[in-house]
Amino acid sequence: MLVWDGTEVSTPSLDDVPSARRVILRMAATALVVLVLVALGGVVAASRLAERDAIHSGADIVGLLADAVVQPHVTDAVVAGDPAALAELDAAVRRGVLPRDIVRVKLWTPSGVIVYSDEPQLIGQSFPLDPEKRAALAHPSTRAVVTDSVGPENRFEKDMGKLLEAYRPVWTSSGTELLFEVYSKYEPVAERTEQLWRAIAGLLATTLILFGVLLAPVLWRLVSQLRHAAAQREVLLRKTVTASEDERRRIAGSLHDGPVQELVATSYAVSRVASLAAADGRTDLAAQIREAVGTVRSTVGSLRSLLVDLYPPSLDRAGLSSALSDLADGVRARGLRVQVDLDPGALALLDDSDERHLYRVTQEALRNVVSHAQATAVEISVRRGVADGAVVLDIADDGVGFDAAAVLDSPPQGHLGLRVLRDQAAEAHGRLEVTTAPGCGTRWSLTLFNRTEKPV
Repeated sequence: MLVWDGTEVSTPSLDDVPSARRVILRMAATALVVLVLVALGGVVAASRLAERDAIHSGADIVGLLADAVVQPHVTDAVVAGDPAALAELDAAVRRGVLPRDIVRVKLWTPSGVIVYSDEPQLIGQSFPLDPEKRAALAHPSTRAVVTDSVGPENRFEKDMGKLLEAYRPVWTSSGTELLFEVYSKYEPVAERTEQLWRAIAGLLATTLILFGVLLAPVLWRLVSQLRHAAAQREVLLRKTVTASEDERRRIAGSLHDGPVQELVATSYAVSRVASLAAADGRTDLAAQIREAVGTVRSTVGSLRSLLVDLYPPSLDRAGLSSALSDLADGVRARGLRVQVDLDPGALALLDDSDERHLYRVTQEALRNVVSHAQATAVEISVRRGVADGAVVLDIADDGVGFDAAAVLDSPPQGHLGLRVLRDQAAEAHGRLEVTTAPGCGTRWSLTLFNRTEKPV
C-alpha cells in the first residue's frame, strides 16, 4: 500500500495564527514563570550573599572587640583563674560585648581549657580545639563561620539554633596566647537576606515590567501584521482556486464556442461536398471526403468529452452526486459495471472545493481503470471516515492491479495519472492511499479530515 499524506504539507491558516491578545497573555505568563524561577534563585543567592556579608562583618566586629574591650583586661591572673581578674573581665564583657547581639563569649587556652566565659559553668572545662581554631592560633588571624552549635562545648547554645561563630587570638601582657571566641545571633543574617531579596526582587520586577511594556506594542504589531498576512494569503488561495475553476470554465467555453463549432460547421460543409461528388459520379472522391468527415466528427466528440473533463456542468449545477453519476455513465458506456454508493451525511460535510477535489480524483482514477486496469467492475463510494469529521472517497476495481513498490521506485514521468492523483490529494490537504497487487485489483482511497456540517 502506498500512502501520500497531503496533510503534512499544508500551510498554516488564519486560525493557526494566535491573536495579539493571546500572545501578550502568553508573554505575561512566561514572564511570571521567569520571575518565579529567578525569585527562587534570588532567594538562594541573597541568602548566600547575606551570610557571606555577615561572616565578614562578624570577623571585623570580633577583631574590634578583641582589641578595644577584651585585650586590655586579659592578664596572667585571668589565665591563673584569679576571681578578681575574672570579675573585672566579666564586667568589661557584659558592658562592651554582650549588648551587641552576642549570646556567648569564651576565652580558650591553646590546650583547649576555657579560662573565661559569660556562662560560669564553662570556666575551667577542657575541650579539644577543632583544626580551624588551632590554625587561627598557629597563624594569628580572625575567622568567622556559621555553626549549628552541636559540639559538647556548645551544650548551652544548642537550643539557640544557627549561630554566627567568630574567633581570633589575644595575648596577655607577658605574651601568653589565648583564643577569644564569640557567638552571635543569626537573625541579623536573615534580616539582611530579606533586605537583599527585596532589592533584587524589586529590580527584577521593575525590569520585567518595563521590558513587557516596551515589548507588548511590538508584539501586538507583529502579530497583527502576521494575521493580516495570513488573511491575505487565504484570500489569495481562495482566489487561486476560483481562478483555476474560472480558467477551466473559460477554456471550455472558448473551445465550445470556437473550434468545436467551427469543426461542426466544417463537417457539414465537407459532407455537402461529398454529396456533390457522389452526384457527379466521383464515388472514390466522395468516399475519401466522407472518411474525412468522420474524422472531423470523431474529433468533435473527443473535444466535447474534453470539455466535460475540463468543466463538468453537472458539478456546479447539481452537485457531486450528479457529477459522479455522469462519470459512472461514461464508464458504463465502455462496457464496465459501475456501482455508486454515496452517503448523504458524508456529502453534507463537503464544501464546493472538496467536491471539486473528489470529482477530479474520481475522474482520474476511472480514467486509469479504463486505460490500464482491464477491469470488469468498478465501485465508487463516498462515506464518513473513522475519525470525527473525516470523509473518505473509495474507487475500487477488479482489474489486473500493479506492483505498488515498483511504481514507487520508478521515475514519475511514466505515471502521469499517479502524479495527478497525488497532486489532487496535496491540493485538498488529504491523505491518498492505493492498495493493489498484481492480479488483485486496485483500491484508491482519499481521506479529507476535519470537515464540519454545513449550515442549512
